[in-house]
Amino acid sequence: QVQLVESGGGLVQPGGSLRLSCAASGSIFRLNAMGWYRQSPGKQRELVAIILSGGSTNYADSVKGRFTISRENGKNTVYLQMNSLKPEDTAGYYCYANVVLVGGRSPGDYWGRGTQVTVSS
Repeated sequence: QVQLVESGGGLVQPGGSLRLSCAASGSIFRLNAMGWYRQSPGKQRELVAIILSGGSTNYADSVKGRFTISRENGKNTVYLQMNSLKPEDTAGYYCYANVVLVGGRSPGDYWGRGTQVTVSS
């Protein structure tokens, strides 16, 4: 199995910054992608940012220019630097990974438990 553990969420004022971290552990043979999704009450879960094994990234239009996703491959860790935060960024943020397990042949999706980000004055 794969475990994803998030950290870094909290309360921040509009215009402020937060940095989320997600560490993946387990019998990982290949990490195809890691990213972040978010979900607010009454809304569907949406992709925030994702980084692929080759280093390419994809962002939701709503966060482009404000959020940056990066990775630390040696520790299978992904970060989300969130700047210029807005109240509408308030959500539970969930780490995501697409992983091929040791001894496996097909990739699978894994999710963290989530960390709450609240942007409010």
